Amino acid sequence: MDDITPRMDWENFERFRGLLKEYGVKPLVGIVPDNRDENLNKDKGAALNGGSPEEHFWEQVSVWKSEGWTVALHGYQHLYTQKKGGCFPLNRFSEFAGLSLEQQKSMLEAGKGIFVSHGIETDIFMAPAHSYDRNTLRALKELGFTKLTDGFGTKPYMRGGIIFYPISFRLSSSMKKKEGVTTMVVHTNTMKDSDFDRCRSIFQCSEMISYEEYLKLPAVRRGCIQNVAEYVMASAKRLLVKIL
Repeated sequence: MDDITPRMDWENFERFRGLLKEYGVKPLVGIVPDNRDENLNKDKGAALNGGSPEEHFWEQVSVWKSEGWTVALHGYQHLYTQKKGGCFPLNRFSEFAGLSLEQQKSMLEAGKGIFVSHGIETDIFMAPAHSYDRNTLRALKELGFTKLTDGFGTKPYMRGGIIFYPISFRLSSSMKKKEGVTTMVVHTNTMKDSDFDRCRSIFQCSEMISYEEYLKLPAVRRGCIQNVAEYVMASAKRLLVKIL
């Protein structure tokens, strides 16, 4: 679940949360520690627990964790200042890719500090726009992060000293495979009735595991050829989405 912030569309979020509970699905949530992206402020004015969204947001995060959800650091402020696709160019914009190691480390450290100040610990990173580069990976390692939610594949893999947990290249095709594990990216801010119906259908017809279980799967090592192939696939998907 992507783009989780204090002022997201809580009505949609709670509706999807109910769907998750109904089918026993325990997801990964990517939380923006200091959101400055106005596009993510979809809250319609409904307050949480009788107060402002910001006031109770981190309490909610702790509740989700107690329910078996997994938490990831989703960038820092979710501001796209760079026109770079990085190592996984699904998009040509980034919060991190293209910046120096020092800049990226400072941003990641600040984001991690906000998590820690609210009692939230994680070693998982979710890159805004799926964009990161080698400096991102190096900064993550230096700050104690060991996992990243991106890439293509049917199982976790190692790259640059980080374990990658892939997303699906094309969900409908991935779901037909008899072996392996895939993940689906959900943006509750923009979900419509048809999206909820589609997710319900997937939950009904698929063998779902919690993200926590996914993290326990052994990671395989990948070589340069596979990394190049992944880069080409990401570039191709970006172009296909643009055309279609």
